[in-house]
Amino acid sequence: MTAEQQSANNRLGLIFVSIAVFFWGILPIALKLSGSFITPVTLTWFRFLMALVVTLLIQWKVGALRQFVGLPRAIWLKLILAGVLLMCNYVSFVYSLSYLAPGTAQLNFQTAPFFLAFGGVLFFKERFNAFQLSCFATLALGMLMFFHPQLDMDQARDEQVLIGIMIVQFSVMSWTSYALLQKSVSQRLSPSNVLLFIYGLGILAMAPFSDFSQFDAMTLPQWWIVLFCGANTLIAYGCFGQAMHYWPTAQVSAMLSLTPVLSFTVTELVVSLGWWSGVFSSANIDMLSLMGIVLIVSAVFAVQIVPMYQKRKQAKAFRTVL
Repeated sequence: MTAEQQSANNRLGLIFVSIAVFFWGILPIALKLSGSFITPVTLTWFRFLMALVVTLLIQWKVGALRQFVGLPRAIWLKLILAGVLLMCNYVSFVYSLSYLAPGTAQLNFQTAPFFLAFGGVLFFKERFNAFQLSCFATLALGMLMFFHPQLDMDQARDEQVLIGIMIVQFSVMSWTSYALLQKSVSQRLSPSNVLLFIYGLGILAMAPFSDFSQFDAMTLPQWWIVLFCGANTLIAYGCFGQAMHYWPTAQVSAMLSLTPVLSFTVTELVVSLGWWSGVFSSANIDMLSLMGIVLIVSAVFAVQIVPMYQKRKQAKAFRTVL
């Protein structure tokens, strides 16, 4: 791969993962609101249906469906397993919001970027250098500082909270396994086609467990919430799949660490505007949490920018020698 191609891949990876982080950051607001009028399985079924229709039209239009022809059995098995795991992730995370506040659920989900990064090391032979390891250590410290108001040990002993934490960690492992499986088949299938198969499988698998009568009882504002969740699935997962194609998992996982910061910021904005006052409350972020935000953003910036700068410097030195 030439230096120009690598630079283009870096830019594309940054664009795609930034879009995914933005949409995942605002998603918990809609999911929390949806819990009062639709079940998690039914909502996930609709999100998959909406994403399937749009993705199928796009892939058919560009002639990409031919990639499915002649796939070996191993790829089909990976696709099926990835689909089951992503369904488990969707449904279980929404269920966890019945036991946990959005911020607490986001806190517990932040083990996912680290599992994803180490999965890249184990399964794709990616390597961490000392600088990257220090960035991930800084990320971990920043998250602990940022979320420290949520680390209430007396609350953690509450049975409902413990159940919620267990559900979230199940969701984490499901999502991480799905992401690694998607990357493993990226040489044979585009990210959009992987998601297309998963959406179709999800619709068939979840239909018997969905309550379609809930759609008849929904009001117009509730429909807007459900439609947003569907659009969020289409955009966020489509961009995430593309980012995994262009970037190493370590870089993608580092960027995903910005998701809870954005989620908390949006929640505070919603509270300050007085929207849905009976559903959301302020997280009361203090100075230590603000310092945690600075560490998180700094570590993510460093793990993305410094390697790019080093590669450009090496390429320039190589051209000078020539």
